[in-house]
Amino acid sequence: MKTQTLERMESNVRTYSRSFPVVFTKAQNARLTDEEGREYIDFLAGAGTLNYGHNNPHLKQAMIDYLSTDGVVHGLDMWTAAKRDYLETLEEVIFKPRGLDYKVHLPGPTGTNAVEAAIRLARVAKGRHNIVTFTNGFHGVTMGALATTGNRKFREATGGIPTQGASFLPYDGYMGEHADTLDYFEKLLKDNSGGLDIPAGVIVETVQGEGGINVAGLEWLKRLESICHAHDILLIVDDIQAGCGRTGKFFSFEHAGIKPDIVTNSKSLSGFGLPFAHVLMRPELDKWKPGQYNGTFRGFNLAMVTATAALKKYWSNDTFERDIQRKARIVEERFQKLAALLTENGMPATERGRGLMRGIDVVSGEIADKITGKAFENGLIIETSGPEGEVVKCLCPLTITDEDLLEALDILEDAVKSVVNG
Repeated sequence: MKTQTLERMESNVRTYSRSFPVVFTKAQNARLTDEEGREYIDFLAGAGTLNYGHNNPHLKQAMIDYLSTDGVVHGLDMWTAAKRDYLETLEEVIFKPRGLDYKVHLPGPTGTNAVEAAIRLARVAKGRHNIVTFTNGFHGVTMGALATTGNRKFREATGGIPTQGASFLPYDGYMGEHADTLDYFEKLLKDNSGGLDIPAGVIVETVQGEGGINVAGLEWLKRLESICHAHDILLIVDDIQAGCGRTGKFFSFEHAGIKPDIVTNSKSLSGFGLPFAHVLMRPELDKWKPGQYNGTFRGFNLAMVTATAALKKYWSNDTFERDIQRKARIVEERFQKLAALLTENGMPATERGRGLMRGIDVVSGEIADKITGKAFENGLIIETSGPEGEVVKCLCPLTITDEDLLEALDILEDAVKSVVNG
């Protein structure tokens, strides 16, 4: 396998190629194939970018058909038929059935673009600078988004430039399962000497992906929304990794029955791995002046075409949603058994997650690396997350077949047993 050119020329910043040091040549749904012809089941799925699998045939055909007619691919923010189709489908298939009324801002192609736009919009709309964020949160690595990202690894990579404009508060469960961390937030808001500048917005992940599959309780989320409303603070849900069906609903906040003021989406939004992001906002919050926040690739029409196809194919009824939840119960049960096996053998572990966004916390990053390394040797691509990389994390395609899902779980079980047996 020829990796010399890749190792020599690509920056040291690369990560996934270190964990999975093979050269991949093709992919279909939940399987990747390397240049030696070996197949791997993919429990990473582009870090949640490929919810509908690799080279989804329905989305690929929509893209091929569009390109064959010389459809506009790059259009800045000019109006195109592809954009109109996407927005109309988003409204009819997603917004109206959920009772949502949002305007759509296309800020650029990535999740961090969406977060930057969202927090800036909150500041513009409220005339305040502070953004409240939470421990273990991950919202991107550009400077504005980085200020709301908890992991010290990313924050220390600024060359000494301080991150500004955000205040960190404890996420649900951070102080232990019996402590409601919102008591602290509410007390600070009511205390003129508490030191917390009244925020323009609060940004939160309902399930923290990079933070270690930390799940916010539904009542905690409802209370957070209530506090924000009571204090004229905008609630921003970062649904970049947890959205587009990952938790078993199109939006992860649907489980709690809340309606955020602002929502960010990216990752699986295009459905095909094409860069695409948007910010959803209550119409009265659209305070932007023309061109005040823009980006050259904010009009990537090809991504809108595949996104439209994904919405029509998978979200026109609840069939896909119910199938995600069915598969999630399979993963949850197997992960619980693996956590029990580890615990019984002196390696304390717990299972957690929502939908098909699940993890096993094995406490030790070293143990987690051994498990994922052994799994890769046996044909399963799976990553870790959490502050110390201590959580073995499932982000399989939502379209994975039952056969591939069960085979992958068997591989993971064998890897766990191998580590347990030393």
